[in-house]
This record gives sequence, structure tokens and C-alpha cells, in this order.
Amino acid sequence: MIRLMLVDDHAVVREGYRRLLERRDDLRIVAEAATAAQALEAFRLHSPDVVILDLALPDMGGVELVGRLRQRAADARILAFSMHDDPLFAAQAMKAGALGYVTKSSDPEVLVQAVYAVAARQRTLSPDIAPRLAVALLDHGDDPLRALSPREFEILRMLVNGHSHASIAEALFLSPKTVQNCHYQIKAKLGARNDIELARIAAPLSM
Repeated sequence: MIRLMLVDDHAVVREGYRRLLERRDDLRIVAEAATAAQALEAFRLHSPDVVILDLALPDMGGVELVGRLRQRAADARILAFSMHDDPLFAAQAMKAGALGYVTKSSDPEVLVQAVYAVAARQRTLSPDIAPRLAVALLDHGDDPLRALSPREFEILRMLVNGHSHASIAEALFLSPKTVQNCHYQIKAKLGARNDIELARIAAPLSM
């Protein structure tokens, strides 16, 4: 039996996942969470075999959550399931420690097979993202956004979507000073002289 945890802030979506996955006799949902904070607690309580998580959560971004879960358990098996079909998001999720990345536009059977792959500790990508990620890595290996750490990526994503240092600090359980320092480091890495240039470079992350 493969024990699963679902992390998505929409109850209707989680119910859809549950119905799809529990059609298989060897898949069982043991926990659900609507926020990153709930996910961290549920992971501690239930120790699921595979975590299926959305990257867009109301408190902490999914990329950061992947890293936090891997800090809790280095062998955590995580499958990111996201509306983002930009290879950059897939690359950052995998860099943070996810074993798989499936877009929400994928056929349902793709998600099911990805769960089995991640449970077997195999890396997996949905067919719509795999070739694009490969091409992006070959053609744009020098893209400065790819040089960011998962945490820097998450902070930048929140900055360009209008979050203040204080709100980012609260969401990520960091001090405002740490967020401010990271903001400066991000600008340095990306070669942005000011926040206007930073916003232009980070435009793909705006939602």
C-alpha cells in the first residue's frame, strides 16, 4: 500500500485527486492539507510515502515547502502537481528536492503513473514539460533565474507578486532582516541595479 498526502488549498481539487487515486487498490490518502503549515504538521504525524503538492499555496510557496519537507526527512518523496507549465518552475521544484513534476493540464493517468514512479524513488516529468525543460536547460543554461536557490526563487516570486518583506518573512518563518538581505543577494545575482530592473527580469514569475 502506498500512503499519500495531498497538499492543495482547494478542497474540491483535493476531493478530485482522492477519487482518482483511490480507484487504485494500492493507493490510499492518509492526510490532506490546505496550507504549507498544515502540510508540515500532517507530514510529521502521518509520515506518508508520497506527498503530492501544489506549488501555489496561500502561506508558503510550494518550492519552499519542498525544501522544508526534505529538511524534515531527507528521503521524503515529493511530487509537485502545478498549473505552471514554465520549465523554470519545474527546474526549481526539482532543485529543491521534488522527485517529480506534473502539470495540472496533464491527463489523469499521467498523475497516477507519476505517483508510482515517485513512490519507487524515480524522477518523473509529465510529457508536456519534459522536452521543454530539456530544451530550456540546453538553450538557456545561462538564464540568471536558474542560478537562484529554491529559497531565493520563492522570495523573488513573492516580491514580484506584491508581497512586502514583512509578509514574506511571516509566510516563510524568517526574520524581515533575512528577507531583506536575500532581496539584495537576488539583485546581485541577477545583475539588477534596482527593483524596476528586478521586476523586468523576474516577469515570468509574476502571477
